[in-house]
Amino acid sequence: MSSKLFALDIGTRSVVGIILEEDNDHFHVQDILVKEHKERAMVDGQIHNVMYVAELINEIKQELEEKHGPLSKVSVAAAGRSLKTEQASVTINIRNRPIFTEEDISRLELQAVQQAQQQLLQHKEDTKTSHYYCVGYSVLYYRLDGEEIGSLLDQQGDEAQIEVIATFLPRVVVESLIAALKRANLEMDALTLEPIAAINVLIPPTMRRLNVALVDIGAGTSDIAITDKSTVVAYGMVPTAGDEITEALSDHYLLDFPVAEEAKRQLHCSEEILIQDILGFNQYYPKEEVLTAIEPAVKQLAKAIGEEILRLNNRTAPKAVMLVGGGSLTPNLTTEIGLVLDLPANRIAVRGVDAIQNLTKEAHIKASPELVTPIGIAIAAKKMPIQYMSLTVNEQIVRLFELKEMTVGDAFLAANIRAKQLYGKPGHGLSISVNGQDIFIPGGHGQPAQILVNGQQSSTKTIIKTGDAIQLIEGQDGLPATATIRDIVDQAVIKTITIQETKYVIEPKITVNGASVSMDALVNDRDIIAYEIAETVEDVFTSTNNTHILKQFESYVIYVDGKPLYLPAFSANLLINGKPGKLSYAVQHNDTITFSQPSLPTVQRIADHLNVLLEDKIIVHFQQELLELRKTTNEVLVNQAVVSPLSTVPNGATVSIQEKDRSPWIYQDVFRFSNWQLPTTFKGNFTILRNGQPATFDTEIFGGDQLEIVLEEAPLSL
Repeated sequence: MSSKLFALDIGTRSVVGIILEEDNDHFHVQDILVKEHKERAMVDGQIHNVMYVAELINEIKQELEEKHGPLSKVSVAAAGRSLKTEQASVTINIRNRPIFTEEDISRLELQAVQQAQQQLLQHKEDTKTSHYYCVGYSVLYYRLDGEEIGSLLDQQGDEAQIEVIATFLPRVVVESLIAALKRANLEMDALTLEPIAAINVLIPPTMRRLNVALVDIGAGTSDIAITDKSTVVAYGMVPTAGDEITEALSDHYLLDFPVAEEAKRQLHCSEEILIQDILGFNQYYPKEEVLTAIEPAVKQLAKAIGEEILRLNNRTAPKAVMLVGGGSLTPNLTTEIGLVLDLPANRIAVRGVDAIQNLTKEAHIKASPELVTPIGIAIAAKKMPIQYMSLTVNEQIVRLFELKEMTVGDAFLAANIRAKQLYGKPGHGLSISVNGQDIFIPGGHGQPAQILVNGQQSSTKTIIKTGDAIQLIEGQDGLPATATIRDIVDQAVIKTITIQETKYVIEPKITVNGASVSMDALVNDRDIIAYEIAETVEDVFTSTNNTHILKQFESYVIYVDGKPLYLPAFSANLLINGKPGKLSYAVQHNDTITFSQPSLPTVQRIADHLNVLLEDKIIVHFQQELLELRKTTNEVLVNQAVVSPLSTVPNGATVSIQEKDRSPWIYQDVFRFSNWQLPTTFKGNFTILRNGQPATFDTEIFGGDQLEIVLEEAPLSL
């Protein structure tokens, strides 16, 4: 069964009414009526004077009703030029947080879209309520720690950044459309967007996985839509279109604007162009000459369109470009756009009504590219009408146009739910200084908010429908940062050292704000922490209260009569892990320090070293007895006190040597060491012998001498 469709394309310069008959997915264009605005009622696709526009709509409606009967419902489109496109980026710190999930990425994208939305709001009071519908967005890039990356999924790092290009439809555009229709006694049957309308009839869903740009070149503006991955990813507009070409002709040949417009249209069908200038002169110009005159304007138009396509398409050229609209017939435009985008000629084409599948038309209707969009509006209204969706977010009623498959994220945008509400706040961090280096300890990460759709756990990507109840349960705030000195100071500064088989755990000496603390002390914000670690053998002995040992490792030196005498043999031997070391050597965790301390030298050893004879002794035989004769030849004072040869000499002592008895041994010295005496009853003479030779008591004797006193008894007197 066939049905009649009435659609309106309300443009900047004119309003197009179309009657379309649909029968089992076949469409027939019965009538098209175009009327230009009498006044400047439209500016950039937005109705500025509802009364004038309503009046023109009513005229078209009445004329069409005379031929086709009563019309009460109409399909309309919001002009592509009324769409607002913004780029925005969001950077977040992701240090010490879990890896990125798909939901994290979705929430970050939502935050970037909201940032773009904020950039559109002009006044502070506007921040309380959104004045835009988000009709689509595309991610330009993700960055991790400053480097561009394909996806943030399962990534970790310090900083994540996302940049999006988002397209918004001002609510006032929709509201003014509805108001104008009501004044013309029409009910809005369906709403679509002009770029979507053209795409729907030229690019079927099966082709939308391809990266294609559609450009609707009108009189004042060129509207652009980009498809990729089975959807429309971006919209844009440049304020350059067919009028620029008309103005170029007008300036070059001194033509009135309508005359220049007529001359421009002749370029499609004539080799010679008849032009009447403002002075009334008629003249024929070769087509090539006219094309040369408008070439700069064509290049400028192509450049503006090409650069906007590149901006919307993440700085890369699409696979193909389709041109519709009256301005698409501009000569050489496809070639120039191909040069800007570096695309071959067979990838850029002008598409007219004849490119629309399953479409027929009355004979009087031209197959012009400028009729693609009005026909598309009517077909889109039948095939893919945009519904007005109503649902609740946290019991607040939210209405939004179903411009695409709507998600929880779209509902949050409409309800002005800030992306920051989707996470609990991070806990307070600690800013401290450690040995002069500033350190920040972040607080705990906030828990993500829970999203419920009709009581079921959901995400920002969950598809929604009218009547849904969405609930956002805000996430828990993160805990404030807490830390002890042990958490901050590297474990590597705590060393276990063995000294002579005794193990010591040596922790650094720590001060907080100048006061000594333990490793388990809690850290507060703005604390100034300083620590000293045991780095050398000497530090280890000091840290373990073994400073008394340090004296042993000093070089052994004594001062003999004021002059230093170094005796390394009596210094302690220091070994680190069995190898010779010094007090200044660095120590590592699990090192073993051993040392051996030689006994202190005696006075005798010092004298021997100095070749000083402390005692003179000889052994002689006297009266059949072996005698040892001793006498001190030099006396030693240690630290000014007389000491025996067996006394030890401490490190650093002052030593002086005093001569005592250097005289030679004589015979009479033996009597100091022998108990022999002349018998008391002895009467007679005696003979002193040394080695059998007569001697006297003053005779010099030597070790090994045989000394003898021979007694001669006097004869008894008769």
